[in-house]
Amino acid sequence: MPVKLIPSAADRRLLDESRGTRAMTWIMAIMLFLTVLAGALGLGTRSAAVSLDRQLAGRLTVQIVAPIATEREREAAAALRALTALPEVKRAGQVDRAELTALLRPWLGSDGADPDLPIPAMIDVDLATPSDAAVARATAAVQAVAPTARIDRQESWMAPVSSFMAMITSLAGALVLLMAAATAAVVILAARAGLDTHRDTIQVLHMLGSTDIQVSRLFQRRIALDTLVGGLLGTGIACALVLLIGVRLGAIGSDLLSGVALSPRDWILLLLLPVIFSLLATLAARVAVTAALSKIL
Repeated sequence: MPVKLIPSAADRRLLDESRGTRAMTWIMAIMLFLTVLAGALGLGTRSAAVSLDRQLAGRLTVQIVAPIATEREREAAAALRALTALPEVKRAGQVDRAELTALLRPWLGSDGADPDLPIPAMIDVDLATPSDAAVARATAAVQAVAPTARIDRQESWMAPVSSFMAMITSLAGALVLLMAAATAAVVILAARAGLDTHRDTIQVLHMLGSTDIQVSRLFQRRIALDTLVGGLLGTGIACALVLLIGVRLGAIGSDLLSGVALSPRDWILLLLLPVIFSLLATLAARVAVTAALSKIL
């Protein structure tokens, strides 16, 4: 007996499918809507974390904290020369004092522009090879000519943010798995309810020679169609919402938020979710119905 996804007219009459859209379709639409949103959150956060790590890998910040301005400028110039002479350094440039003043204005107000304020000299460094050995050589070269220098890896500053993003990604993945488990549970309950509703009809089918597998296929096709239609509906609405959120995030202009973007591969994974959930629901219905028929009939 071939398995058909779309039931025939006789099958629809047999299982009362001519009454219109069932609640199962709307349940699956809601389930896939929430699942796609959770999946988009996880994939977008992972993309942002990868983008952040790529931007910060091999970036150093050198602070010259000498208390005397002339000594501070001398050490900054010597450190800059030492860095640019290293083959491991791709770019090194001193941050302008006006830019530092603008960055400190939210905390210091107009006092940040005071020329007597001992603001450390800062040098941004991009390494050609972001490795621990390259960082160690750059650190040794700077400290040899600038004793008051402090060297920080920018990725270490953002480690808490990276950990938070990893937690969000894991949480989103767990939500997707929980939604899949909930879908299987709902399908099992719906299949058992259908068996109870059509118990007399199923007994007649058995007397006419139908096997448990043939009867279970009727429920499989019904549930597969319900989950696929509802899943496509929920996925479409969720994808439209994700696109809207992406446009709003892009309009903010934040470097960090701009990394929260979905790649073509991510969109393919999201669009495959209704198909995966439909297959999962079909398998759960087959197992539940076959097991129940073997016990009660």
